[in-house]
Amino acid sequence: MRVDQREADQLRPVTIETGYLATAEGSALISFGNTKVLCAATIEDTIPSFLRGSGKGWVTAEYSMLPRATVTRTPREVSKGRQSGRTMEIQRLIGRALRTVINLEALGERSIIVDCDVIQADGGTRTAAITGAYVAAVLAIKQLMDFGQVKTNPVTDHVAAVSVGIVDGEAVLDLCYEEDSKAEVDANVVLTWSGKFVEFQATAERNPFDDAQMAQMIALARKGILELVALQEKALTG
Repeated sequence: MRVDQREADQLRPVTIETGYLATAEGSALISFGNTKVLCAATIEDTIPSFLRGSGKGWVTAEYSMLPRATVTRTPREVSKGRQSGRTMEIQRLIGRALRTVINLEALGERSIIVDCDVIQADGGTRTAAITGAYVAAVLAIKQLMDFGQVKTNPVTDHVAAVSVGIVDGEAVLDLCYEEDSKAEVDANVVLTWSGKFVEFQATAERNPFDDAQMAQMIALARKGILELVALQEKALTG
């Protein structure tokens, strides 16, 4: 059994609460166990300069972590005058993931910006952010369609993310912080509901891993993604 008594192929308890913010076009508070991320989608009638006149929209994201999301206080990055490399990497990853399942031409010349703020961190903040950001973005798009501003639904598929890894020689799904900190291999997998990869970030922290272990991690990730997509769908239609 794992540190939190889960089976190797078991997600942490996942909840998605939609409409968490009355002020955002789309919002969701998502929890992966003790990891909690607030995702809020904003629609703006502007696009980056490189897209002007193209008829295409844009989807992007911003990511941040509250100072006491962690056990010890992490100073706000604004106080340092710049974002960390980790923050920039994660928010680019969220934006890329969303753009793979949103038709930018159908969106029209407008932007969707999803702010993902980590309220509490216990491993898997980027995977929770991607999974919740999708829900927030779809809710914002639904509002556009309800108002008749978009005629064709630009959402082409679901996208979600989950962590996998090798801990104590065993492939496991959805690592909490304690597992992540001692994992021999740590990976983040972003998949569409149709089973296509958006991203596979895998790093051997101690010993290199082989094809069999890679296959085990991919199989676990696919199982987890299907469960997360079902929860996304329930949140969006329930």
